[in-house]
Amino acid sequence: MRLRHDISRVRQVEDPKAFGRVAVLAGGDSALRAESLQSGAAVLAALQRQGVDARGIDPAEHSLADLPVVFDRAWIALHGAGGEDGTVQGAFDCLGLPYTGSGVAGSAATHDKVQTKRLVQAIGIASADYEVVRTPADLQAALERIGLPLVLKPVTQGAAIGLTVVRDVAELPAALQAAAEVDDRVLVEQYLPGHGYSVFVLQGEALPIVRRDATGDQVPCGLSGQAAAHVVELALAAFEATGAMGWGQVDLRSDATGRPQLLEINTVPVLGEGSPVRLAAQAAGMDFDRFAWRVLETSFARQPAEVR
Repeated sequence: MRLRHDISRVRQVEDPKAFGRVAVLAGGDSALRAESLQSGAAVLAALQRQGVDARGIDPAEHSLADLPVVFDRAWIALHGAGGEDGTVQGAFDCLGLPYTGSGVAGSAATHDKVQTKRLVQAIGIASADYEVVRTPADLQAALERIGLPLVLKPVTQGAAIGLTVVRDVAELPAALQAAAEVDDRVLVEQYLPGHGYSVFVLQGEALPIVRRDATGDQVPCGLSGQAAAHVVELALAAFEATGAMGWGQVDLRSDATGRPQLLEINTVPVLGEGSPVRLAAQAAGMDFDRFAWRVLETSFARQPAEVR
């Protein structure tokens, strides 16, 4: 199974020289700067081992406007605000510099968890019941309607920043404060008690599902063939509905009846040692070097007209 809108965009590259000079963007000034630097270092080393002319660039220290003078394309390893919300993608679109992954629309839509929910629910994909709150009074109303346990998290952000699972009313004020420090809009979501699953999408196809639980990440995921196929179908449909492209991570969790529901989509997943995407790639028969190469191939989806 693969995504329709990515079929014509896949380009297989054999010669590292075909990529030209590559800027690996990592760091930035988001709350996920440290994770981004780790991801970027891993990607840079992987590309250089394969003969790609790549160099690390930290947007916090270099002007993006200068990059097209030196580089032919960019591998975006920026996490969180600035890297996954469409900001850097919009800049590169204006500058005419090809880049990996999702464009402006898909990045912006998936960075906003509420917008993601609305888009996937519009095509019939289930997602946990929720409210968006700003004040303690809003939170009280959400509690009365949804009930405990709840998950509180910023509407925008990733990597569990500002996220709290609340099982007792006494924990609500601190949970609201933690999320509100990151975003003035706080997502209050029904807690789903089942297993968590991550589906990594690469060039329109899903890698083997990673089961995400308190005991750790696991591949194989433990689902039957039919159940796994259903999770993949939901993940790919959600990815497409939000306009995400190239590569990314779709997170789902099952409810008390075992029905999978969408949680969120990350267009630039964390790539450091121990990250679940490495497990998924390995299960698909790829080492990390090959994975980084294939992600770089997605940059050809937006080649400038004179280069195509």
